Amino acid sequence: MKMHRSEIIWLTISFGMLLGFMLITGYQTFALGMGPPSNQETIDPQKVDQTAPFDNPGLKKVGEKEYEAVMTMQIFSFNPNEIEIPAGSTVHFTLTSKDVVHGFQVVGTNINAMVPPGYIQKISQKFDKPGEYLVLCNEYCGAGHQAMTMKIIVK
Repeated sequence: MKMHRSEIIWLTISFGMLLGFMLITGYQTFALGMGPPSNQETIDPQKVDQTAPFDNPGLKKVGEKEYEAVMTMQIFSFNPNEIEIPAGSTVHFTLTSKDVVHGFQVVGTNINAMVPPGYIQKISQKFDKPGEYLVLCNEYCGAGHQAMTMKIIVK
């Protein structure tokens, strides 16, 4: 079978592009650490209230200007509903859902996570700028979804 010169050129370009995309993706994943998380922790969504650390949700100081916020989400509410931290603090969020898929988006930051029931989501963020940060559920969770908000107060 004889291929035309234009077919060989296009096959070479196509193969080169595929190889280039694979190399770029591999570099980002392994060298820059931009791959998806692989250490997924699970929890029984029916026993969230009896499982540590979610049996005592809230904000705990774990170091100098470093906090851990353990939070649960359930239909139309976050627990706790408000946290307060000093400016310049890093907060490590540990999140889970009790019922349906919820979202966790902190307006004005790059935090945006999906929190399905049965999984533990961990996110860290440094809050340098004082003010009030609105937290929204950005995954539709039912008829009262629009009211599912909380505040992070940075002083």
